[in-house]
Amino acid sequence: MTDPTAAVLSSFSSALADVVARTRHTIVSVHSHRSQASGFVWKPGLIVTADEALAEEGEVSVKLADGTARPASIAGRDHTTDIALLRFDARDIAPAVLSSVVPDLGSLSVVVAAEHGVATAALGAVSLVGSRWRSLRGGEIDARIELDVRLRPSHEGGLVLNASGEAIGMAVRGVRRVLVIPGATIGRIAGRLEIHGRIARGYLGVGLQPVKLDDGVGAIVMSVDRSGPSAAAGIRQGDVIVGWNDEKLSGVRSLIRSLGPDSVGSVVDVAILRGGEPVRIKLTIGERADA
Repeated sequence: MTDPTAAVLSSFSSALADVVARTRHTIVSVHSHRSQASGFVWKPGLIVTADEALAEEGEVSVKLADGTARPASIAGRDHTTDIALLRFDARDIAPAVLSSVVPDLGSLSVVVAAEHGVATAALGAVSLVGSRWRSLRGGEIDARIELDVRLRPSHEGGLVLNASGEAIGMAVRGVRRVLVIPGATIGRIAGRLEIHGRIARGYLGVGLQPVKLDDGVGAIVMSVDRSGPSAAAGIRQGDVIVGWNDEKLSGVRSLIRSLGPDSVGSVVDVAILRGGEPVRIKLTIGERADA
């Protein structure tokens, strides 16, 4: 008599192996100066990998599933979302199809990565699911997804699949946890990197500190870049920013959050207190030189 438990496990194991097999051809090893990571073909001739696992300088090469190695070049990288885009000469590899689906808490996921070009797989559970968040470096991530899975340094940049076989994002190493950069974030950032080679960030040219006011909070200007947008608009050291486009300032962090890629070149109405007196200033947001 066949053991029903064994049959279920065998069926599950086969289904899992099929899910990995359908994706493994898109996975590559990424080799840079004293660093090895994983990546996946995002578009013909383009690979997405983890920025933090990519060396800052030196040559880059990728090793494909068939064992061949190809030189690659950095098309663009964004430190804030941990996404890097590589170009390589191989347009015959079908790319991974990313989904914007956010997995359920407790659901199973598989990280498909590579070790010297050879595909690897690790099974884990989704241990945390949350809303849109901002990384420590200021990047906007579309969903907070954490995995309970072991991730070697060389497997960072691997593709994360849900139980249905959908590619839901890229696995990266966070602080004492494994994070998933969601498919929606990859599509948004990699798309900009493909066209522009970098992600523009808004720049005010001031150093700010939060300050409590009688009717709320403000941001006191501690320093001013003489060649920056704020200096050009007439903002001075000691001014207190209290409003932004006719809305009360809720804090320094909220102000910084507004300096995304689409903010560059826009004109904002800034309400400040100068010596206790209200002043209105029109400011054109600049672009960070190190973006």
